[in-house]
Amino acid sequence: MHTRNFSGELDIYGPGCRSAPAMTLRQAQAYCRHLARTHYENFTVASWLLPGHLRRHFYNVYAYCRWSDDLADETSGPAESLKLLDWWEGELEACYADKTRHPVFMALHDTIREFDIPRQPFEELLSACRQDQHQTRYATFEELLGYCRYSANPVGHLVLQLGGCHNATQVGWSDSICTGLQLANFWQDVSNDYDRGRIYLPQDSCRRFGFGEDDFRRRTSTDSFRAMMQFEVERAERLLCEGLPLLPHVPNWLRVDVELFIGGGLAILAAIRRQGYDVWSKRPTVGKLEKLQLIVDVWWRKRRHGSQATATS
Repeated sequence: MHTRNFSGELDIYGPGCRSAPAMTLRQAQAYCRHLARTHYENFTVASWLLPGHLRRHFYNVYAYCRWSDDLADETSGPAESLKLLDWWEGELEACYADKTRHPVFMALHDTIREFDIPRQPFEELLSACRQDQHQTRYATFEELLGYCRYSANPVGHLVLQLGGCHNATQVGWSDSICTGLQLANFWQDVSNDYDRGRIYLPQDSCRRFGFGEDDFRRRTSTDSFRAMMQFEVERAERLLCEGLPLLPHVPNWLRVDVELFIGGGLAILAAIRRQGYDVWSKRPTVGKLEKLQLIVDVWWRKRRHGSQATATS
């Protein structure tokens, strides 16, 4: 369970609710802002560096993603999740039909209208949530990348929409970053995901390095497991770095956030390395001091870049 009482929120704002108080647009936006600021530390840090007039739009998109994830993962099981995800998709359809009911969609409708965002990225995220209800193993790395196409990459598309820089070239770099970050999170959470019955490490990699289902049950960082994790960490790192050419092609304010997310993903992978690729005995994390240093470095590069641009103009 995440830090909020999701079941309580579902009672108030879920399907068939009758007791939810009517909200104004401003109240719905405040709801999304509270959700974003209190339930995801990395997003909260990044949001400080956004232009003030854009923060609420990022909060609105985040709130949609947070609810989607929780409907997929924070319920009694796949059957309930699938039913709730169908309801959530119905709310999305109502939003695009100008018949908003849920506070998240009241706020999101304003964002969709201002930035002319299509339904596809929102629908693709729901597709990944549904996939998690019935698929718990991935035969190949390519199959896992197919999952990331829906679970991670649409978030990048939405960010590019908000940045006014969505085109085919930028999308390709963004996809590389988002997929790399998704993989970094998978490798960080091997143990937690296994507790949920899911293995995102590709089965062809497991066979290649000789680490089978019995080894997962034993939760032991054998030499084979460490070698496999090193291989997968390097693949994720390459993807994150392949997205670096995106930076000069986005607005300066968005560049800061993109740098933070790339740096955050690389920091997770570095934490896995520091533990000798043992993600069973302890979940690799990025310390507060390291996060602060990352923020300072990005902020300083932004300031220096701005000074250079002024000097040459």
